Amino acid sequence: MPKRTDLKSILIIGAGPIVIGQACEFDYSGTQACKALRSEGYRVILINSNPATIMTDPNIADRTYIEPITVEIVEEIIRKERPCAVLPTVGGQTALNCALALAKNGVLKKYNVELIGASIEAIKKAEDRMLFQKAMEKIGLDTPRNAIVRNMDEAKIALEKIGLPAIIRPSFTMGGAGGGVAYSVEEFNQIVAYGLSISPTCEVLIDESIIGWKEYEMEVVRDKNDNAIIVCAIENVDPMGVHTGDSITVAPTLTLTDKEYQNMRNASIAVLREIGVETGGSNVQFAVNPADGRMTVIEMNPRVSRSSALASKATGFPIAKVAAKLAVGFTLDEIKNDITDGKTPASFEPTIDYVITKIPKFTFEKFKGSENILSSSMKSVGEVMAISRNFAQSLQKALRSLESNLSGLDEVIISNEDAEQRKKIISQKLKIPSSNRLLVIAQALREGLSVDEIIEICSYDRWFVEQLANIVFVENKIKKEGLPKNKADFFALKKMGFSDKRLAKLCSLTEKEVRKLRWQLEIHPVYKRVDSCSAEFDSSTSYMYSSY
Repeated sequence: MPKRTDLKSILIIGAGPIVIGQACEFDYSGTQACKALRSEGYRVILINSNPATIMTDPNIADRTYIEPITVEIVEEIIRKERPCAVLPTVGGQTALNCALALAKNGVLKKYNVELIGASIEAIKKAEDRMLFQKAMEKIGLDTPRNAIVRNMDEAKIALEKIGLPAIIRPSFTMGGAGGGVAYSVEEFNQIVAYGLSISPTCEVLIDESIIGWKEYEMEVVRDKNDNAIIVCAIENVDPMGVHTGDSITVAPTLTLTDKEYQNMRNASIAVLREIGVETGGSNVQFAVNPADGRMTVIEMNPRVSRSSALASKATGFPIAKVAAKLAVGFTLDEIKNDITDGKTPASFEPTIDYVITKIPKFTFEKFKGSENILSSSMKSVGEVMAISRNFAQSLQKALRSLESNLSGLDEVIISNEDAEQRKKIISQKLKIPSSNRLLVIAQALREGLSVDEIIEICSYDRWFVEQLANIVFVENKIKKEGLPKNKADFFALKKMGFSDKRLAKLCSLTEKEVRKLRWQLEIHPVYKRVDSCSAEFDSSTSYMYSSY
């Protein structure tokens, strides 16, 4: 079906200031949406309180308001501009909460303004923990045992039913704000009290602990004709207990069997159908028990999310742009995929022939009193994404991109002469989910801990730990034997992601000497194209990554 002609002007609500949990990914998606709607002839009105964004540039929207995103201000803009519709799904939790408040206060009805992208019912069903749980039960999907509490008395009753440790998450907050994991009654009372104070609806969800389970995310796009595609499946390297924004993630999923993936794919689409998301993208999160394979639905976001921006960059599929066009009446088969020069429609599921690794960036030194301990409340201030042909190469490239002076899986210095003491110290460090946990695992392998011991302590999937063990094994071989002098062996090191700087450090050489040898062996990186179709169709899009 072609675009709607009854809509002339559309108000887009931005995400506001950049804070932990809601950063520039919403500027990325909002800018895409503005451009997409203007290209279709709609007049775009934008409100965003943050002037330091691309989307507030003069040429992005037809009319831009840099004002606080409050119900009163937005109502005044609606009164003045008289838009036909409001699009709240590209501005994060701020925009969704504002849209709910506008509907509740009768502003949308008063000015006859339609909400597009997601209905009020769909937003409530996804964001309200109790409604979401009932919806999942209706379609036969498992969720963690939980309880909704609105005061401390209800919280005490819930604690008796669920037990400790318990995961606490306030409703309608961004980045897990106010949430946490309680291991004692004292912690439980403290986190619940704070969560109740910052939840707009004064509601807190208390979940059974699924810490240590594997976490996955599915980026799904659905249109009004019930066409649905999985844009990208993302696997969290860190187990449950660490907020997905603070977790190292990879795409595509690397440890799921095809049957498990298909089950998760079907469940994701079923979730969107039940919640009622008909015109746009959503993010559905799952947890899988590694012991018995039990799959539970954690939550879903009925909007473009942080993970949507990652999935867009990972696949080349412009989720926000497509979601904006779906919101004004297009269907997936009518939207052309620009990255393949229009040879495929947006209903063509992206396929990737490379590995994406995302690593979050932390700056604890800038926040006095903050501990380097990761939990269900987000603490990272940014993230890096690396693309390469395999996991090891992608991982080491991402580590170097953090601007933390890392050359790869660098050593963690433990100032103790005794080998057994060093093992004890590193084992203690492994128990704490910290920002440098990956480096700690690599150091534990160097200190002689086995793969099984590490898995027992930190609940990482065996595949990832064995990948790290393989890198450490090769490092030890380089230290012992030096750099290989033949092309095939040297090329194998570069394929594993070792930088010239890291190789120089392992061999006690200079980076210049390593580079000179590499050039003599005629080993150079090549550039591959991100085309969303694994080279099935020709593409001229200038989106490239280097690889060996």
